[in-house]
Amino acid sequence: MIIETLKHALMITSFVFVMMLIIEYVNVQTQGSWQDSLQKSRWMQYILSALLGATPGCLGAFTVVALYAHNIVSLGALVTVMIATSGDEAYVMLSMFPGKTFILILILFLVGIAAGFVTDILFKPGSIVIKKLSHELEFHNEDECVCFPRSEIFNQLKNFTLQRGLLIIVLVLFIAGLTFNQLGPSEWNWIKITFLIGPLLALFIVSTVPEHFLEKHLWEHIVKVHIPRVFLWTFGALLLMYFLIDYLDLESWIKANYLTVMLIACLVGLIPESGPHMIFVTLFAQGATPFGILLASSVVQDGHGMLPLLADSKRSFIFVKIVNFAVGLMVGLIFYLTGFYF
Repeated sequence: MIIETLKHALMITSFVFVMMLIIEYVNVQTQGSWQDSLQKSRWMQYILSALLGATPGCLGAFTVVALYAHNIVSLGALVTVMIATSGDEAYVMLSMFPGKTFILILILFLVGIAAGFVTDILFKPGSIVIKKLSHELEFHNEDECVCFPRSEIFNQLKNFTLQRGLLIIVLVLFIAGLTFNQLGPSEWNWIKITFLIGPLLALFIVSTVPEHFLEKHLWEHIVKVHIPRVFLWTFGALLLMYFLIDYLDLESWIKANYLTVMLIACLVGLIPESGPHMIFVTLFAQGATPFGILLASSVVQDGHGMLPLLADSKRSFIFVKIVNFAVGLMVGLIFYLTGFYF
């Protein structure tokens, strides 16, 4: 049981690492080219914030927090991105139930835009809740990066660093595990092909990016900060769910106490950290909890995307958490009253 749980956790963590790596690469390549036009259109702010929130990981949320701190986007746009985002858990959900994850992301996208629009109608700039921010956040403000230096690639591979060598070895082992059915689905379907395309792209990125990008973005940010936490939370949640589901009639209890569990899920979502939400992700993957509870938890939780806002405006931090909590409860109640389960 422990070996199977460990393999499952390693597979999920590897997929999370690959997706984080690819998104970090794209983020650096495209950063800063669209910010100026945002102030001209409130709807563009909502749509872009929802798109960035729908992007797995914390980068989209961090970006909108930075834009909000610079008075480029509204408080409603901040609410939108925090409802739309699922933090690092989005990677995990994509690896465990990809089809239903896309449905979840679509619902969060639409709910986030609606909530952001209503927030800006009810709370105008200059009110007691909202005040102008002038302090600049200094995260993900990237220098220009040439991420595909053709003339340097051969020398980088010939004289590779420890970090590059370890990342290449890990990706090759992950690809081999998928190819020889040691990790992931045993049948060759679209899910397994998607899993395989990801690490192949990641191997290309790790093999070609310059040392600055490799060390600052991939090693320092993803490998050292995110991956250990994702693995520990994933392994712990899977192990906990194994015992709960096998030794307790958890599914029946949750269905009999839907409102209590929904309230607990929303309260857990208030924690500004990736990880606790994994409990409800795993419960849903095991069929022990209905979709409405996972949705309510996803609306409230935002990974650690809100943490940088604490440096600038604790008032905005608390306000967004309250709004998202209320929206999460409302959405969960709608699913409960309509009897919608899947």
